[in-house]
Amino acid sequence: MLPRPKIAFTASEARIATEARDRLAARYGNVPIEEADVIVALGGDGFMLQTLHGTMDLDVPVYGMNCGTIGFLMNEFNEENLPERLAAAEEERINPLAMVAECVDGSRHVALAINEVSLLRAGPQAAKLKISVDGKVRLDELVCDGALVCTPAGSTAYNYSAHGPILPIDSEVLALTAMAAFRPRRWRGALLPKSAKVRFDVLEADKRPVMADADSRSVQNVVWVEISSKDDIVHRILFDPGHGLEERLTREQFT
Repeated sequence: MLPRPKIAFTASEARIATEARDRLAARYGNVPIEEADVIVALGGDGFMLQTLHGTMDLDVPVYGMNCGTIGFLMNEFNEENLPERLAAAEEERINPLAMVAECVDGSRHVALAINEVSLLRAGPQAAKLKISVDGKVRLDELVCDGALVCTPAGSTAYNYSAHGPILPIDSEVLALTAMAAFRPRRWRGALLPKSAKVRFDVLEADKRPVMADADSRSVQNVVWVEISSKDDIVHRILFDPGHGLEERLTREQFT
């Protein structure tokens, strides 16, 4: 019989999640995150992203149980047989995106995004963006509500709502998707190698302010943003057998 793993339970602020954490901790034990073999996150997808960001310096997998709404990154909530579920879980390993943004005042901001980095207009007028890939200008002017670059793991989130493609989890590509593109009117975005470095330059930044967002970490009044995959950081996510990200991404395309 295998020894029980040392579990660290974390929960969102939602009452359903905190009450579940207390019950599970009483039943299976609860250790500090630094001592854990596995982290069990109770909440929704937003809390899962928060947990992954907060534990990225620890080589510890995270197993989510859905106490939220969608729960795309989560497993079904069930208090029974948790050690057995953890032992049987399949691991997905994903890399985040790194965002570097410079603002009108000259300040620079760095953030990581597991799902996507997005640029959004912050005023009544459409944004005007110049897009470069690996130092070469690919689009002189995109007039739009915004644009984003997403990972395969994030391709069913904001990207999918903006009519971007769903990417297989093991694909070595990123999706660049426009939101409400006005010019070029029929431009729907691009698929890029995972190694690509994407740069957005904001045109007429004073007249047409733009904000940048990396997994809900927002920066106002940006003048340029660079985005690249951060391959030296690996997030380890556990899923019940047959319900991993690859299956979910495939299933989503036939829903």
